[in-house]
Amino acid sequence: MKIRRILATAVAAAVTTPVVLLSAGPAFADTPKPATSKGAAAQQDDLDGPDFEELERLEAAYAAAEQKVEDLTEQRERLKNDLRAGNLGKEVVDELAAAEQAVADAAERKTAADTALTVAKDALTAIEADPAATPEQKTAAAEAVTTAETEVEEAAGAVTDADERLDKAKTAWDDARVALSTKIGLLAEDIKAAEQELADAEAAVDAFWEDKGDFEECVEDGAVRSTLTGPKTITIGSSANFSLTVKNTSDRDLDSVRSYLFAAQLPESWEDIDEEHPDLDRYFDIDWKTAANPKWTELDFQDDAIELGAIGKGGKVDVTLRLTVDEDAPAGEGIAFTTGEYENEDGSCGISEQYAEVEFDIVEPGAEPEPEETASPSPSPSPSTSAPAPAATSGHTPQGGSSHIPVATGGELAATGSSDVLPQVAAAAGAALVLGAGAVFVARRRKVNA
Repeated sequence: MKIRRILATAVAAAVTTPVVLLSAGPAFADTPKPATSKGAAAQQDDLDGPDFEELERLEAAYAAAEQKVEDLTEQRERLKNDLRAGNLGKEVVDELAAAEQAVADAAERKTAADTALTVAKDALTAIEADPAATPEQKTAAAEAVTTAETEVEEAAGAVTDADERLDKAKTAWDDARVALSTKIGLLAEDIKAAEQELADAEAAVDAFWEDKGDFEECVEDGAVRSTLTGPKTITIGSSANFSLTVKNTSDRDLDSVRSYLFAAQLPESWEDIDEEHPDLDRYFDIDWKTAANPKWTELDFQDDAIELGAIGKGGKVDVTLRLTVDEDAPAGEGIAFTTGEYENEDGSCGISEQYAEVEFDIVEPGAEPEPEETASPSPSPSPSTSAPAPAATSGHTPQGGSSHIPVATGGELAATGSSDVLPQVAAAAGAALVLGAGAVFVARRRKVNA
């Protein structure tokens, strides 16, 4: 699975069900995906022909099982939506509507017939009491009563027929609902079986690497620490620069370090978020550059990392980030998160247990910046909790960034006085960034002394 999709989905999960994510803690990273082609890319070079073909077969089986679970789940959700909406087939739906209309028409006809009969009887009574009435008038009045009585009988029969038709239509409707519910239940069993296939495929990939011997899992540690600073406002349709500093705080040189970055536009409330397709990063483009890579490089939110190369013990790398807000973006609040990972030539590797975040407002062109509210200080998890803001760029005013450890280990974000979504998303999504990245990176295994 692409790491950016993991992060976007994890952030959406944090938004819609923050308690679940916040309570997950590092255990999230302890249950990694299998080492698929992305996680095992560096190891595949060491595989011979048959082994490589076997790995490809196992990975294809895993991908097929994963797709099967996804397809069945989507199919079941569509059927559940049909059941809720009453989409039970055109013939059943049309007949129920027609039967209900027939009942209404029959009732209206019966009411009209009863009224006509009453009028006819009153007229006959009046004529019979009138000494001046002719025999012909009396005969005509009597015939009108007879005709009205016949219409009442026929109308009553139509009511009976319509009621019977409606009963049958309702029965067909109920039968269709039962059939659809049964189909949904059977799909639940299919999904359960497909999930078992997926688990078996995952176990097969893990077993493949275990058979290769002398592999070690990546750890979650504090070897890489990140600090992120940026402007407090970004105008829609424009760009602003952020400053990212990644430091090696371990007791050794790190041979290859990379950073992951995720920027999210925050909705006004939980209800505005599509849990299955959060797409919270859709209004942002990010480019980056460093002293070693001075040209702007686009960061693909799907799976790209900021490649920082080797960082010596106690060393650091400064990264300039350019975040561009799409012209179609709504005004509101945004937040950016970053975390790091490393791998060494001796096979050791790790995902940072710490993340950094920065909040900003997304404003309309020409909008006056609102006075910044004073936030209550929050406990500092480490001396690197803050860093000086970079020089303002593109007319934007910088604000201090911050650095946090995962929520499960004690880090917390200061309340900003903004929407009720932001503080909870900030905490939960920050953990999602670390844990989501860990879910992929922990699965990477490297040969010792490779």
